[in-house]
Amino acid sequence: MDDDKELLEKMKLRILRSFKWKEDVVNPLAKELEITNEELEKILMNHLDMSSLEALHARFESARPQCIMEKLHIDLRFCFLCDVLGIITTGEADRIKINLTKKIIDGNNYKDVLEEGRKEILDLLLIE
Repeated sequence: MDDDKELLEKMKLRILRSFKWKEDVVNPLAKELEITNEELEKILMNHLDMSSLEALHARFESARPQCIMEKLHIDLRFCFLCDVLGIITTGEADRIKINLTKKIIDGNNYKDVLEEGRKEILDLLLIE
């Protein structure tokens, strides 16, 4: 039985250490949690079975735009501008976030795109 467990662990590690997994999931999450890649791999192997690991990358990729949009919502202070002050509509905020998210996914630097978003907001607010 120990051989089966060891084989399963090797199979899981092959998935986690594949290039796309490492680049898209392991490296960013380990960095965010401030742990080593190996520690995150162990966590994922303990919590996910083979089928979950095989399907997770696609789910991770499909969640990426939503995560970016939520981060932009916070960083561009739409919480206040839309939700509290109401000086920007949710439609306008969504349009800005969708445009910026596409640029980030296409490889543009987050800080540069964030600055572009700030300028768009100011342009929108300065219209009389």
